[in-house]
Amino acid sequence: MSLNGKRIGFGLTGSHCTYDAVFPEIEKLVQAGAEVVPIVTFTVKNTETRFGKGEDWVQRIEDLTGNKVIDSIVKAEPLGPKTPLDCMVIAPMTGVSMSKFANAINDSPVLMAAKATLRNQQPVVLGISTNDALGLNGVNLMRLMATKNIYFIPYGQDDPLKKPNSMVARMTLLIQTVEAALEGRQLQPVLVERFKDGD
Repeated sequence: MSLNGKRIGFGLTGSHCTYDAVFPEIEKLVQAGAEVVPIVTFTVKNTETRFGKGEDWVQRIEDLTGNKVIDSIVKAEPLGPKTPLDCMVIAPMTGVSMSKFANAINDSPVLMAAKATLRNQQPVVLGISTNDALGLNGVNLMRLMATKNIYFIPYGQDDPLKKPNSMVARMTLLIQTVEAALEGRQLQPVLVERFKDGD
């Protein structure tokens, strides 16, 4: 499926260590002709970590997409009735955001955008990055996997010996997952050997 002309929301949540794997995939979406609408959580916008400053990441995604970020719930709400998306991507998606999304809590711009997209019966693609996917958060992961119109970038354990509960999406499969989701199907296999991917 061609992504040319598709309007893709792209939500970033606070897994700062994963951004370097995600930004090349955003660039690929733009190169494929998609209009990418960037959306960030409050954590992304306001946090400074060893991986960089929030304001710098915001500037980078704005430069990459050519669009201003949606950084408030009020700005995200119109993505439902007024300015709908063809698909919403959240990558990386932290365990905190995953648990909130699974329990219908939309207290961030990214989750509001995802809710708005589901309301329009359009696909939401999730690229998880959480150290608790095989722990207490497992129930939320499975709830989302069983939910209509939610699709996953294939994921696996990133460090099964040191962090046995941790799972991260293979971000290099992002575009393929979006293409499949727009056709109403989950890219398979959804469980992969993430730690052998080399990223």
